[in-house]
Amino acid sequence: MAKYSDPVCRLCRRENDKLFLKGDRCYSNKCAMARRKNAPGMQQGRRRKESEYGRQLRAKQKTKRFYGVLEDQFRLTYARAEKMPGITGENLLQLLERRLDNIVYRLGFAESRPMARQLVNHGHFLVNGKRLDIPSATLNEGDVITIREGSKKIAPFVDLEASTMVPKWLEMDVNHLTGKVLSLPAREEVDLNVEETLIVELYSK
Repeated sequence: MAKYSDPVCRLCRRENDKLFLKGDRCYSNKCAMARRKNAPGMQQGRRRKESEYGRQLRAKQKTKRFYGVLEDQFRLTYARAEKMPGITGENLLQLLERRLDNIVYRLGFAESRPMARQLVNHGHFLVNGKRLDIPSATLNEGDVITIREGSKKIAPFVDLEASTMVPKWLEMDVNHLTGKVLSLPAREEVDLNVEETLIVELYSK
């Protein structure tokens, strides 16, 4: 399976924004964005003015990198969003938010989305009582996420505290190590710095 294997801090510098790919490190003074904000690669004087296409491309790349989705999978997700009733850009963000790895991260079971993706791949979670190890699986309203009994004693889940980051469309029970999808996420509940309208403009060409 294809995956990004280069240093992830380069992605934050390229997008000139924190993508929160390294958990607690992103909130410390060790964060690459705190130490070196310029884009990676050789710098050749002043940057050119960004074109409209460039803005659209950067919006797509940033959104892909926030959620850890590669190009083909992102394109398929966009195609699904187009077929759904409602606003395509908002549908796209909703589908990305409803990914199992993102929900694991949002519930506070993992420090970052890459860590959440790894935990899901290793089979530590049950959805509605059944083991699910597909990070891209789309969860629905009413779905319940639990940690496998045999996984509750591993490091990420020991002394787990209630997260203050859990959005209103999710519910977290830290005592029983379970989470629930209360509703589908609305656009105002997605707190990422993304411009979905630019992505729609890009794919509409």
